[in-house]
Amino acid sequence: MSQPLQPEPPAAAVEQPRRLQRLNALGPERARFRDLIAKVGSGEHTSTGLSRAEARDAMDLMLQGQASEAQLGAFLIAHRIRRPLPIELTGMLDSYRSHGPRLETPGCRALCFGVPYDGRSRAAPLLPLLALVLAGAEIPVVLHGGDPMPVKYGVTLAELFAALGIEWRGLSLAELQQRLSLHHLALSHQPDHFPTAERLLPVRDEIGKRPPIASLELLWTPHCGDHLLVSGFVHPPTEKRAWEALAAAGETEVLTVKGLEGSTDLPTSRAGITARVRHGSVERLLVHPRDHGLHGDDIAWTNLETWQQQGLAALRGEGPLAMPLLWNLGAYLWLADQFKTLADALDQARALLASQCGERLRQTLAHPGESSNR
Repeated sequence: MSQPLQPEPPAAAVEQPRRLQRLNALGPERARFRDLIAKVGSGEHTSTGLSRAEARDAMDLMLQGQASEAQLGAFLIAHRIRRPLPIELTGMLDSYRSHGPRLETPGCRALCFGVPYDGRSRAAPLLPLLALVLAGAEIPVVLHGGDPMPVKYGVTLAELFAALGIEWRGLSLAELQQRLSLHHLALSHQPDHFPTAERLLPVRDEIGKRPPIASLELLWTPHCGDHLLVSGFVHPPTEKRAWEALAAAGETEVLTVKGLEGSTDLPTSRAGITARVRHGSVERLLVHPRDHGLHGDDIAWTNLETWQQQGLAALRGEGPLAMPLLWNLGAYLWLADQFKTLADALDQARALLASQCGERLRQTLAHPGESSNR
């Protein structure tokens, strides 16, 4: 006699053990990251976004190497397409602060600049020159960057400083802190001082688009303590997102700048668009070079050798970069509350360039052995 057919178990009853087996095979960290991908990768009607804690967890897992290469690529491109929420950037910033290097300027307020890590390719950069003059005037400046990287692979801060004879690559964090303490200037180099972030570069290169980490690099600084955070931006929505993310992260003194190629370099060809954020209050500040007789074409980037000659001349107050440097120096002295009026700040900028304090500091940093023996 044939046995009656047994009813088939519900599909869910079969699928659930299989799903659990696959999740167990992934391991707890990758399984957790898989859930975070699902949140950022859902459509606009079903995506809930990440909480601050979840965004920090995602960044922690990426920095710790707990996510697979496939998961990294999926998360980064999905997050870019959906655009990060301000609170997600805050959570990622929490992770960077926890894992990244730390520098201090006890008793001194620092100027901390956040510029695109993928460098410059169209306009001649001014930030290394500006930083040298400010630091030469004993105003601490903290910068950070890396080696040439996607997507632009433009010239980097480390390459520009090296062209001036100053090498930041290969220094230990202790050596970097010593330079900052003695000479009021530091450039944190990602391969040396933040290797866990450096491991994300191959995936960033392969996806071919700037992920939200590129935005994060504009908001983070290795400096701990009292500072003014100066962050470059290109598009207005990016600026507003930065204000909100930094406010949630506890940054009370922020300056956002629509600079050349997304940097903090103020143009001389048009008005400089900036915003000063103090304890959550935003003040739009437009600075007009024409009003101070400093209007002119922005100097184009050609190659490192040409820039080297232009940069060395500008530190002596000469050549095509001298006027853009003067404009940026005066504007930042004013925007950093060193002077009550921009006109007074520009007078001081002229005096600093005439004193060649930036050139003297360049020589000191270019020949550290000689300076220590004097």
